[in-house]
Amino acid sequence: MRMLRGWAMAGVGLGMVGIGLAACSGDTSSEAASVAPTSDLTLTSPAFSEGGSIPPQYTCDGEDISPPLSWDGVPEGTQSLALIVEDPDAGGFVHWVLTDIPFDLPDLFEGQGDQLGTPGATSFGEPGWGGPCPPSGEHRYVFTLYALSEMLSLGPSAGAVEARAAMEGTILGQAQLSGVYTRT
Repeated sequence: MRMLRGWAMAGVGLGMVGIGLAACSGDTSSEAASVAPTSDLTLTSPAFSEGGSIPPQYTCDGEDISPPLSWDGVPEGTQSLALIVEDPDAGGFVHWVLTDIPFDLPDLFEGQGDQLGTPGATSFGEPGWGGPCPPSGEHRYVFTLYALSEMLSLGPSAGAVEARAAMEGTILGQAQLSGVYTRT
């Protein structure tokens, strides 16, 4: 498992180098544009504000249900949405991978996300929402929503690395929302 995680992290690192090289190359082709899409896509939650505290009911200290999320500004040509939630303070620990979310939905209701898209593997080893559960201290949780030009059709064993690889060249826009959680 550690070996796999190491290879996955190496793949992410190499992907980030490639993104950096494309951004620095001055290439204005559509391929470079697909790496860094621009749009008016926004992501919010009625449960917490940007940088605010994630309420306990969405964590391992509560009901551990997915928080409600809303978005606006879905780019024209979008065929599906994907969501990845990670804890950068825990080495990119993945809390949620949700792909093939219908593009015409304006939001995910509390506790309903896994029924509206295809949940993928998390760092907990299972598909579906796994709420914040830091061992100690305050941790940040980054929710990244992607607008995609096609469906991904991934299965429940596909994690964030596989989802990002499948999204390559299909991203029309993206938005982020960050929250924090501290265990008491």
